Amino acid sequence: MEALRLWPLWLQGLALLWGCAGMGLARLTATAPPAPAQACSEFSQRSCEECLKNVSCLWCYTNNTCIDYPVRSILPPSSLCSLSNARWGVCWINFEALIIAIAVIAGLILVSITVCCCYCCYCRRCSRRPDEEEERLARKREERRLQSLQRKHERKLKHDEIRKKYGLLQDSDNPYSRFENE
Repeated sequence: MEALRLWPLWLQGLALLWGCAGMGLARLTATAPPAPAQACSEFSQRSCEECLKNVSCLWCYTNNTCIDYPVRSILPPSSLCSLSNARWGVCWINFEALIIAIAVIAGLILVSITVCCCYCCYCRRCSRRPDEEEERLARKREERRLQSLQRKHERKLKHDEIRKKYGLLQDSDNPYSRFENE
């Protein structure tokens, strides 16, 4: 019964929230679009720091100009500005040194990953080897033991045959009997 009494309050609260959300949405759509970024050419003849605040700009030290970064080509063409005089991102490192530094860091990362992978594979192979090596050695040891026992048995049979031939075979009942010469 009490739930039925609270039902209209719940609907009013929902309508109030929906209305505020609608008003907030209307406010968001009514705001003015953001101001367009200034063109890079406006920062020419100023400072490198001011130019590079906009990430789409490239500063050229040869003629102190701020130009739009040529996004169609990865590296700016030399007709625009030489790599040793071009700055992008930070003013204290030229584009040429930036490219070399990035290439060296990427190379070091690749070499370290390769070394780690090779080391891990080598360790994994080495860790498996002792078990396989031990099993192989145990099999060979057992084979040699069995061959030795077989040769020992063959020698005993051959010696017994020779003893029997010359009448030297002792009684198995009394192996400690005295040897008599006839």
